[in-house]
Amino acid sequence: MVEMENSAEKKAKAGPGFFKGVKAEFKKIIWPDRQSTLKQSVAVVAISVVVGVVIAILDYIAKTGVNFITSI
Repeated sequence: MVEMENSAEKKAKAGPGFFKGVKAEFKKIIWPDRQSTLKQSVAVVAISVVVGVVIAILDYIAKTGVNFITSI
């Protein structure tokens, strides 16, 4: 049977070593520059718009098909 840990045990496990590890990992992060972030943001917005248009077209086709079938 699995026992639940109480919050005191969790805090003891986290301890000061945990936060030192987090700090060390944050120092390893290579943050993107402004130009790269802008390009990636534009790409995400553009792809989202394209996917939205494709879904809208497919929805229209499906709606038209269902209306055609039910009107027979």
